[in-house]
Amino acid sequence: MILYPAIDLKDGQAVRLLRGEMSAATVFNDDPAAQGKAFVEAGARWLHLVDLDGAFAGEPRNAKAVEAILAACAVPAQLGGGIRDRATVERWLGAGLARVILGTAAVEDPAFVREVARTYPGQVAVGIDARESRVATRGWAAETEATVTDLARAYEDAGIAAIIYTDIARDGAMQGPNVEATAALAEAVSIPVIASGGVSSLDDLRRLKGTGVVAGAIVGRALYDGAVDLRAALETLAD
Repeated sequence: MILYPAIDLKDGQAVRLLRGEMSAATVFNDDPAAQGKAFVEAGARWLHLVDLDGAFAGEPRNAKAVEAILAACAVPAQLGGGIRDRATVERWLGAGLARVILGTAAVEDPAFVREVARTYPGQVAVGIDARESRVATRGWAAETEATVTDLARAYEDAGIAAIIYTDIARDGAMQGPNVEATAALAEAVSIPVIASGGVSSLDDLRRLKGTGVVAGAIVGRALYDGAVDLRAALETLAD
């Protein structure tokens, strides 16, 4: 199981939100590249980046910060937030990102998602963010009628590298991940599922790993608050 330390970007700084509320942002580091480098030095093999401003704007807004992280960190990184057209996908993959995450586009423009997944095999993930099983888009500001499982199954034959599943109610709340819903999704599709939102302890990671079906976990606030030690977490998942 792969651990993905998270760097959420707002106004060029590394922050964390509470349940997706931009007004509840806490700044943890004003140098995101230094933060990424610290994660890599602690043993991280991947980084998970989110352009929060871009998610609301529908276009990249923290490009300089992302580029600085890529320049400073010699591990693959995935990025979500505001990636909704082919030019943006090509720009980011050309800049050195290993994987782009498409969330809003996965709901609103599935033909586009399928097209870029075919063009860039292994480099396109779908982000599914949900409140009580219903998918939310546009920086979690818009509710949809789509269910998590139905949306995931719609991409079974699209060549998607991974699904990143976020339970919005758990995100940044330090209340533990929704292990049951994440495992159920992973069992419902053949696409690797990465858990996001709520990891607050090594026990949470052990529970996710214990499902035997979850491919990875994204950890954010718990690393910044010190509730989870990155080296210990990596050792836990390597056992």
